[in-house]
Amino acid sequence: MSLLPHIEKEPQSPADAAVIWLHGLGADGHDFEPIVPELGLPPEAAIRFIFPHAPAIPVTVNAGYVMPAWYDILDISIDRKVDVAQLMKSAEAVRSLIDREVERGVDSTRVVVAGFSQGGAVAIQTALTYPRRLAGLLGLSTYFATADSIQPDPVNAGLPVKICHGIADPVVPESIGRKGYAKLREMGYAAEYRTYPIEHSVCMEEIADIALWFRKVLAIA
Repeated sequence: MSLLPHIEKEPQSPADAAVIWLHGLGADGHDFEPIVPELGLPPEAAIRFIFPHAPAIPVTVNAGYVMPAWYDILDISIDRKVDVAQLMKSAEAVRSLIDREVERGVDSTRVVVAGFSQGGAVAIQTALTYPRRLAGLLGLSTYFATADSIQPDPVNAGLPVKICHGIADPVVPESIGRKGYAKLREMGYAAEYRTYPIEHSVCMEEIADIALWFRKVLAIA
C-alpha cells in the first residue's frame, strides 16, 4: 500500500518517538501542524510529528460534496451511521504509517496515534487493532464509531488512552464522547477523560494537558 500523503515535522535530533495525528472532516494535515510548538516539549524529546491528509471523497451528510474525509458519514447520528468499510481502509493506511516508523527505527512502544473528530474515530480503530504494542491513543472531540464491531489485538490491552471533549460541542455532542470513553473503560483500557468549556475545537488548557500526557506516555523528563 502506498503511504498517505502527509506532513512531517522532524525533531532537532534523530527521532526516537513519533506522533501520527489525524485531522477532522473537511480539514487536512496542516490543521494541527501549528500545535507542535504550542506543546512546549523539550527538543531532546526527539518526537517526529506526522500529519496525514485524508483523501477527497463525497460525504453524504454534506449533500455528496467532495471534501477531505477518512470515511463517508451516512446520516447525522455519526456514532452509528458511518461507512465502516471506508473507516477500516483508512485505519489500514494509518497502520502503514506506523509500520514505516518502525522501519525507520522508532520502536512501536514509542508511537502515539492521535485524531480529532472523524480522525479520532480512525485513530481508535487503528490503535486498538495494531499488532504491536503502542505508546498511547489520543482522541479529541471524537467518538467510538466501531465500538460494536472492533476486534482489538490483545497486545494493546491496557493501552493508555486520553479522550478530550468540549462540553458545548454542537458537531459531536459530548455525550457521544463520554459514551466512547465508557466503552473503552469497559474493554479494559487505561482511559482518562476530560472536558473543556469549548465547542468543536481545541483550547490552550487542552493543549497543555496533551503535552503533559505525551510526557507521561513517552517518558519525557
